[in-house]
Amino acid sequence: MKKKMFVKGMHCASCAVSIEQALNKQNGVKDANVNFATENLQIDFDPQKTSVSEISQTVSNAGYELIDSSGKHIRLSISGMHSTHCSNLIESVLKKTEGITRVNVDFPNERADIDYDPNEINQKDIEKNIIELGYGVEKEVNIDREKEARKKEISSLKKRLTLSIIFGIPLLLVTMGRYFGLPSLSEDQVALEVLIQFLLTTPIIYAARSIYTSGLKSLKRLVPNMDALIFIGTTAAYVYSLVISALILSGSSTYGSHDLYFEVAAFVLIFITLGKYFEALTKGKTSEALRKLVGLQAKTARVIRKGKEIEIPLEEVKVGDILIVKPGEKIPVDGIVKEGTSTVDEKMITGESIPVVKKKGDKVIGATINKNGLLKIKATAIGGDTVLSHIIKIVEEAQASKAPIQLLVDKISMYFVPAVMLIALGSFVFWFLIAKSTFVFALTATIAVLIIACPCALGLATPTAIMVGTGLGAENGILLKNADALELARKTEVVIFDKTGTLTKGEPEVTDVVAVEGTQENVLTLAGIAEKGSEHPIGDAIVTKAKKLISKKTAKGYNAITGKGIECKYKGKHLIVGSERLMNEKKLNTSSIKADLARLETEGKTTVVVSYAGSVVGLVAVADTLKSSSIEAVAKLKKLGKEVWMISGDNERTAKAIALQAGIENVAAPVLPGDKAKIVKELQSKEKIVAFVGDGINDAPAIAQADTGIAVGAGTDVAIETGQIVLMKNDLRDVVTAIKISSYTIRKIRQNLFWAFIYNVVGIPIAAGVLYPFTGYLLNPAIAGGAMAFSSVSVVLNSLLMKRFKVK
Repeated sequence: MKKKMFVKGMHCASCAVSIEQALNKQNGVKDANVNFATENLQIDFDPQKTSVSEISQTVSNAGYELIDSSGKHIRLSISGMHSTHCSNLIESVLKKTEGITRVNVDFPNERADIDYDPNEINQKDIEKNIIELGYGVEKEVNIDREKEARKKEISSLKKRLTLSIIFGIPLLLVTMGRYFGLPSLSEDQVALEVLIQFLLTTPIIYAARSIYTSGLKSLKRLVPNMDALIFIGTTAAYVYSLVISALILSGSSTYGSHDLYFEVAAFVLIFITLGKYFEALTKGKTSEALRKLVGLQAKTARVIRKGKEIEIPLEEVKVGDILIVKPGEKIPVDGIVKEGTSTVDEKMITGESIPVVKKKGDKVIGATINKNGLLKIKATAIGGDTVLSHIIKIVEEAQASKAPIQLLVDKISMYFVPAVMLIALGSFVFWFLIAKSTFVFALTATIAVLIIACPCALGLATPTAIMVGTGLGAENGILLKNADALELARKTEVVIFDKTGTLTKGEPEVTDVVAVEGTQENVLTLAGIAEKGSEHPIGDAIVTKAKKLISKKTAKGYNAITGKGIECKYKGKHLIVGSERLMNEKKLNTSSIKADLARLETEGKTTVVVSYAGSVVGLVAVADTLKSSSIEAVAKLKKLGKEVWMISGDNERTAKAIALQAGIENVAAPVLPGDKAKIVKELQSKEKIVAFVGDGINDAPAIAQADTGIAVGAGTDVAIETGQIVLMKNDLRDVVTAIKISSYTIRKIRQNLFWAFIYNVVGIPIAAGVLYPFTGYLLNPAIAGGAMAFSSVSVVLNSLLMKRFKVK
């Protein structure tokens, strides 16, 4: 079972790594992947061996909170409760109800918070259970638990920051005012100043208590995180100041207020809280594309039940329901038009800007907008089975996945904090024991090292860029299924296009019928009878053309010969329709049609030979025109330096004629469906990175074999399932866009990692005092705290700049 859950309380990349390690050791957990940037856990587990509550407990033991965001959460306002007995009764009944995972009934506020699985129970049934107990359900508010948790975190950080600033500004005036000519306490008032500094600093420490709790827990578990560094550094400064304060208050004249480090601890925490606040605000924006997709879903649907038109919540729609969609309304679920004609805006799903005409028998996609006509639609897919739900799932999984480069960063993050602690200890030993500096000097350098180190920037560098990159793709009708696809696409050296349905429209039409025996009508009739047993687009074109001639004619013993043709028995005689190659294999004489065959194939037409009763009787030529975007896509790929190939089951002459129109020089033809993957392997054996673009079932093996498999969204479910990248539109220029998004995203990741590494590589030695012998300057820990806080924010902001990317 796979689930997505929200993790609350992570403060750096090492937090995510420690949760992963704990979960992956748990019995029953197959794979756990924690994304620090999205604060999400993607977990695959065996429900027979472990449960969500046990997983939640493991995360809790690690010092974090797990919120199950895969189900639904509602808040109901309940009337009629007179005591806690009532609330306990409601809780007890609901907890025993199948499909409800958590219940909390709040008697004083007369409300209930309920988590439930929408696949097992709906909101209406939950309300019914409460009403049957004799209570009223007055109103209902749907809640996105993950969104609520983020809002609470931002609100909490804002309150903590406000409290810190309220006490921090007076502390700044007391400790630094004298340097700016402001009124300050005299030297004989040192005891009062000590007391004021203590009273102003302590509330700031209290406001940052979550950092201390997290840091202390991580140290106890021997998996120190960024909070552990802050905890050690600020605690050292605060405790040292308390000791000095005690000595001053006891009458010692050795120390003065200038020996206190209260303001260092306070301002480090203020800057870090400020940084966390901005980070929380900006991190939320990186997943805007996903939230937009979720927001596309309709809330209600108008259905016909027992002959009446009623409006119901979306989750109550069933497969087979007849829905009424008026002009300007969203189509609630996927379905088929049963009545009416209209244009539908599908831009939000496919990226296609021009509305599509829909009439009886056409498929429609949920969340698209009906523009101008009334439609009656039969629901064919609901809930998690709709196209939009699949898109959301793909984008979620892509944003949670880790690029190969992230695995290296994770390893570095594991050792980063312990390494910084060793450097801080080494710094203290050097300055105090070797360089014979004062204890205060050595302590300052140690605190600065602990505070300036920032694993957050490293942890956010890759996932934030991937989140925005996959979001950019989704907004442009390009689904990048995982981080591997995003990283590999830019490295593509060879792009192979399947011909039929990919480069061409996949809507071939009969253009020529040549008879060498009998009439053209007879040749077309025989071809149509045979192709009744075919599922190939060429066969469909022939059947459509011969429809009136073959309506009452049937054959027996159909045998489709993959990639070559079809044979059957008609009126007791052998009927074969297929390639010249097939005719030669059947030992049939094709000399009579060679000239016409060569002419038609040179014109780029796919030509099949018709033989009946052991003799070749004629030819049928079919033409499939190129998509309007094919020529431009090929030209742009060449401009990017990519080697472009076309692969086809057609004979070489026809394939080369089509390739010439598209501007492609490299052609593999004729290729049987099962051999397409072999062509990909051959090119890979030459150490080339290959992308395969296809749309059909027979393309799936080649799509799977390719380094980057690209499925055209209008194709088969098998091809789409296999592809790492899915193009929702039938526009091959999106292959170019996908490569450009990949290149742009990886460029941003490299920028983020560069600045994250440079910041730490340069900042930590400066904090340790490496420049002191040359400049006489030692970094103030408060400044180090400010630099650390904003390093992670800068990485997220750089990723957010990706939103300026425009498709030309």
